[in-house]
Amino acid sequence: MDDATLPLGIDDPTHGENEPARTEVSPGATLLRGFAATEALLADLRAVLDAAPLRTMHVPSGAPMSVTMTNCGAVGWVSDRRGYRYEPLDPATGKPWPAIPEALRAVAADAAAAVGFADFAPDACLINRYEPGARMGFHQDRDEADLVNPPLVTLSFGLPARFAVRPEGRAKGPIFTVTVRDGDAFVMGGPARLAYHAIRPVPRGEHPVWGAARLSLTFRRAR
Repeated sequence: MDDATLPLGIDDPTHGENEPARTEVSPGATLLRGFAATEALLADLRAVLDAAPLRTMHVPSGAPMSVTMTNCGAVGWVSDRRGYRYEPLDPATGKPWPAIPEALRAVAADAAAAVGFADFAPDACLINRYEPGARMGFHQDRDEADLVNPPLVTLSFGLPARFAVRPEGRAKGPIFTVTVRDGDAFVMGGPARLAYHAIRPVPRGEHPVWGAARLSLTFRRAR
């Protein structure tokens, strides 16, 4: 389904001073505008990418994903012909993934707390890099041990993108969309913990720090 035909969409093409800092896109799925500053987190982000470079992963069928990926934390999410799973070692190096930098962990925990999820302690952070045209199809995050309590927290940097959400447990049905921008946080918990979600193809553009790319960092409690 194309963006032009999305039902029940929430779009915000303008970004004015009166734009709300917090928007509940659907029950349990909350957007927090401008929650993270690239400048404050840049050194930590680049250190993680240096230690565990981005790479192309493949779905179990063998097809390459359109985004490049890496991880930080006690475990990292990987995908290959063996399936989707968390691994304590980077398969590219055989070494542990770099730790989640404390500044990044704190931002994720603060975002979760801001919408009512106190004491969020992520042990995994999946980093996706989207070039213009890259996308992520509808999916659920369900490889974690607890699919009820800890939320998912995503921080966005670089180019904007359209984030689409379907209510929990529905492969089809109403779709809610919102544009996520540099520094935004998106929290999915409670009734949205198992919501289907997607990223529409990222439009062309140039960010002053990240160039022609969008980075998303999704924090999870995997174990």
